[in-house]
Amino acid sequence: MKIALMDSGIGLLAATAAVRRLRPDADLVLSLDPDGMPWGPRTPEDLTRRALAVAEAAAAHRPDALIVGCNTATVHALPALRARLEPGVPVVGTVPAIKPAAAGGGRIAIWATPATTGSAYQRGLIRDFADGVPVTEVPCWGLAEAVEHADEVAIAAALTAAAALTPADVTTVVLGCTHYELVSERIRAMLQRPDDGLLVLHGSAGAVAAQALRRIGELPAPDAPAEGTLTVLLSGREGELPPAALHYAEGRLLPATVPLADRG
Repeated sequence: MKIALMDSGIGLLAATAAVRRLRPDADLVLSLDPDGMPWGPRTPEDLTRRALAVAEAAAAHRPDALIVGCNTATVHALPALRARLEPGVPVVGTVPAIKPAAAGGGRIAIWATPATTGSAYQRGLIRDFADGVPVTEVPCWGLAEAVEHADEVAIAAALTAAAALTPADVTTVVLGCTHYELVSERIRAMLQRPDDGLLVLHGSAGAVAAQALRRIGELPAPDAPAEGTLTVLLSGREGELPPAALHYAEGRLLPATVPLADRG
């Protein structure tokens, strides 16, 4: 079994780690786009072109499924990706976990990139899945970029600024960018108030990984032998994980895999 994941940068690490935990035996293909990142400021048309190129580089390795490990790419490029690759390769997008967050009750904050915050896409998800629930949209200026480069000073500053925009009575936070899941415990620590119950964070990585397995008819097997290979593609060229990936626990899970080129 082979699962491919794509993003412009290391935001795909959260979903990658989730796949690895569910199926340690899965071969992994990570397709990044260092030549074209970041994707967020690009026009939808330009972003779709970049995403298609990154997806086709991954598809050349004949994966059983492709996960789009990026909220922005899912919004703008998912229809084009599915039209190009399905039914041969099922494509699974990443959507903010607003529906399960709303089901838990209480006030919700959605942390997302400034481009996503207030967008018709996000407002539509709120309308469809959180109607009647108090929701605050929080633009997280610079957080995804800081996480991408493992810039500790910038991460701390972005977290502080986003926390200041988050109401004190929020009980649930939706992480609306895949990069944010890499610093989820720091977000929890930043927002947790003394004497409050445990703040609930909702990311998408676990659900996306499980959906990819369902699409190809596989079941979780967390006790399977850890024999999966790892292939990293950088704008179509085989390479290595960016050094910043090893700053995060999710990235440090991956070097234990055996590179495809070295497998006997």
